[in-house]
Amino acid sequence: MPGVVVIGSVNLDIVAKAPKLPAPGETVTGAELHHFPGGKGANQALAAQRLGADVSLVARVGRDEAADEALALLREGGVDLSGCIALPDVSTGTALIAVEPSGENQIVVAPGANRLLQPDELDIPDADAIICQLEIPADTVARAAQDFAGFFCINLAPAQHVDVSILQRADLVVVNETESAWYGVALTACGGMIATTRGAGTATLEKGGAIIAEAQPPRVDAIDATGAGDTFTAALTVALIEGRSPADALQFACVAGALAATRMGAQTSLPMRDEVQAHI
Repeated sequence: MPGVVVIGSVNLDIVAKAPKLPAPGETVTGAELHHFPGGKGANQALAAQRLGADVSLVARVGRDEAADEALALLREGGVDLSGCIALPDVSTGTALIAVEPSGENQIVVAPGANRLLQPDELDIPDADAIICQLEIPADTVARAAQDFAGFFCINLAPAQHVDVSILQRADLVVVNETESAWYGVALTACGGMIATTRGAGTATLEKGGAIIAEAQPPRVDAIDATGAGDTFTAALTVALIEGRSPADALQFACVAGALAATRMGAQTSLPMRDEVQAHI
C-alpha cells in the first residue's frame, strides 16, 4: 500500500438539503438538516484510505464534541490520527452547506482550529506522497512543500493567493474550472502536472502546457457534489504514485469523483476501491 500523508482541514459539515439554493438576500425554507464529517483534508484522507493507500492525517481540531463527530469515520476507516491534535479554547472547523436536488451546493466555512496548524509545528511522517489544500495557513503548505522530498500534490481550493514556490515545487496541482480561471496565468509556474475538473465535463491532465490525458466522468445520478473534488484529488494521487499511466490515473479519479456525488454528505459518500474498479 502506498503511504500518503494529508496535511489539511477537519470540519463538521452542517448540511441543509433544500428545494433550491438561495439567491443573495433570499430565504429558502423546507430544508432537511444533516450533520456529516467533512473538511477537505479529512475528506481526502479518508478517500485515499478507501482507495488503497495507508494514510496519516496531520490536522488540528478543537477539544469539543464536534471533533468527536468530525473524526468518527476517519477512526473507523483506519486513518492514522496521531498527527491530528485537539487544542483547548478553540472550536473545531465548521462548514455550513446548502444543497439543492441537482447536487449543486453553496458552502461557508468557519475554520476554527484549522487556522492554528502552524508551519513550525509540522511533523511529517514518512510517506510516498503528501496532499495539501488551502483550508489551512498557506505558510504551512509552503513549509510542507519545502520539507518533503516525495510526491507533492496541492489542491488549490479554496482559491487564494499562494507563493509561487508551492506551484513550482508541486508534482501535481488540482483545480476545478472556476479555480483554474481564478489563478489564470499563475498556473504556468507549475513545474509538474495540472489536473482540471469540469463537473460532468471532460477532465484534463496537462504538463508543460500540453494535455497529456483526458477523461470523461461516467454518467451518474448526482445527489450531492460535496466531497467529489476531494475524492478526485485523492484518487489521482493514489493512482499516480502506484505507477499508473496518466490516462489510467485520470480515468480512475474521474470515476471515483463521480461516484462520490451519488450519495449525501462528504465522507459518507466516499467510494471504496473495488467500487471504483467495478465501474471502469
